[in-house]
Amino acid sequence: MPTISTATPCQTVLTTFEMTPGTCQDLLDELTEAYDQFISKQPGFIAAGLHVNDAQTRIANYSQWERREDFQAMLRSDEMRRRNRRIAELCTRFEPVMYEVAATFG
Repeated sequence: MPTISTATPCQTVLTTFEMTPGTCQDLLDELTEAYDQFISKQPGFIAAGLHVNDAQTRIANYSQWERREDFQAMLRSDEMRRRNRRIAELCTRFEPVMYEVAATFG
C-alpha cells in the first residue's frame, strides 16, 4: 500500500490513461496483470494503486519507486516495452509523470 508523506524518500509516478468505457476493464486487467507478474517484482518498486473514474474513461496509476532510475529501468525492459504496446492499443493516450510529494493533509 502506498504511503504518501513528504518524509518518504521515494520517487512518485502518476500515470493517467484515457480510454473508452468499453476498454476500461480490459486495460485495468492488463495493468493488474503487469503489476502482479512483472512490475511489483522489479528492483526499487515500493507500492502502487490503480484508480478508475466513475465514467470509466480514465485510470490513474499512483506508484512509488526507491529511485527514478529504478522506474526508468523497468520501463526500458523488453518485458515492459512489450506490455506497453498492448496497453497503448487499449487507450487513446497515457502519460507517466514523476513527482515528489510536496505536502500532505489530513
